[in-house]
Amino acid sequence: MDTFDADVIIVGAGPTGLMLAGELSLGGVHALVLDRLDEPIRESRALGFSARTIEEFTQRGLLSRLGDVDVIPFGHFGGVPLDYRVLSGGSYGARGIPQSRTEAMLAGWIAERGVEVRRGVEVTGIEQDERAVRVHVSTAAGPRTLSARHVVGCDGARSAVRTGAGIDFPGSAPTVELRFADIAGVPLRPRFSGEPVPGGMVMVLPLGPDRSRVIYYDRAQPLRTGAGPITFDEVAEAFGRLSGEDISAATPLWVSSTTDVSRQAAQYRKGRVFVAGDAAHIHLPIGAQGMSAGIQDAVNLGWKLALHLKGLAPDSLLDTYHSERHPVGARILANTLAQRTLYLGGPDTDPLRQVFTELAALAPVQRHLVGMVTGLDIRHDVAGGGHPLLGRRLEDRQVTLDGVKQSALTLLHHGRGLLLDLAGSPQVRDAARPWSDRVDTLTVQDTGDGYGPGALLVRPDGYIAWAGHAGEGPACGATDIPLTDALARWFGPAA
Repeated sequence: MDTFDADVIIVGAGPTGLMLAGELSLGGVHALVLDRLDEPIRESRALGFSARTIEEFTQRGLLSRLGDVDVIPFGHFGGVPLDYRVLSGGSYGARGIPQSRTEAMLAGWIAERGVEVRRGVEVTGIEQDERAVRVHVSTAAGPRTLSARHVVGCDGARSAVRTGAGIDFPGSAPTVELRFADIAGVPLRPRFSGEPVPGGMVMVLPLGPDRSRVIYYDRAQPLRTGAGPITFDEVAEAFGRLSGEDISAATPLWVSSTTDVSRQAAQYRKGRVFVAGDAAHIHLPIGAQGMSAGIQDAVNLGWKLALHLKGLAPDSLLDTYHSERHPVGARILANTLAQRTLYLGGPDTDPLRQVFTELAALAPVQRHLVGMVTGLDIRHDVAGGGHPLLGRRLEDRQVTLDGVKQSALTLLHHGRGLLLDLAGSPQVRDAARPWSDRVDTLTVQDTGDGYGPGALLVRPDGYIAWAGHAGEGPACGATDIPLTDALARWFGPAA
């Protein structure tokens, strides 16, 4: 009999890895998180997260741990203004929350749940067979080998897990580079969405009473040619030349750069190995889509892996991680490359920008663009017919449970499947009883927002897998498969 160091080894203690560890712990799975850094990062590439991630944090009771969250209703697509309220629950997302703060919140959550994070551990290779994955690591005490039933690479663009598993990472080479610096001591006018200037683009994001992040694109030098890391002197010179604002007297807190290199893993799963977050997809960071997509990867994978490891779901359930999340990642790569052209293009792009701005003023186009960049329009193929709710996330509406009015998303705090009986149907409860070890059946009253059908089967990640009534066969306005078939597909055989 095999002895494992953990059911799942997660490589990378960034937001994706930490979220996945928490999701697995909700499913009763022993996860071990490894990270090559001795301490958590202090710098923060991401300064917020999307509206979809706000929902996912809310459904686990995590959003309140971040304190006051400033939700911004307006944003842009490649610099073209958008009103994100065109969609129900739409917003540009939470802003002014450094990635380090999000990581600290998630680290505190999983520590409370007893998940171990080992730091100063660098993965040097992996091997897998039909029974296990062995992870070779380098530590301060020397090399060693750990084993688990599955491994998930959340270890960034240069993922050792992805490379060790032999997963291809095709994509496009960089063509442009954004440079930035976090500075203190110099007051600057905010430029939240970035502003085109002669020679490029400049952006200023307030980070606090005396701090800002300056970002710029220098068309005269689309990619740096100098050796070594970028310096603050370079940033100050270019930002001053492009914006006309002198930041040379500021105190630099962090200086870095990023490019539009766009790559996506050909497979999100290879045998017992998975990739998520930047290990699965990288792109130009626009609209907080990168970190948010990684957290969404984790929420999609966690419950599936937990059910499978507990012997409650078939191996085929794990394949839906790739089939559902790979198209989402591909769409992010496409929209960020399109935004790059609008955002950073020169005078020859002005006609395209003008036409796009006219189109973006139309409500249907706004809804399409907002849904794309927030992930609010994601619809998974869950089978069962064309009901409008199928495959979409449960909207955050008010319901009454046991006489108490509350958000429907709070019913997902425990990370279990959820069957919402909106009509007090004994048939619904009877049909779901054999899955009661995996699915909570709750009789609730809709407070008037109108979910519509008599019952909703909601996956642990918040997506609706069935909508209708418990009777066999199709029902008016419902899905065309029985509830028991949907339960078996997503939660395994009846107990």
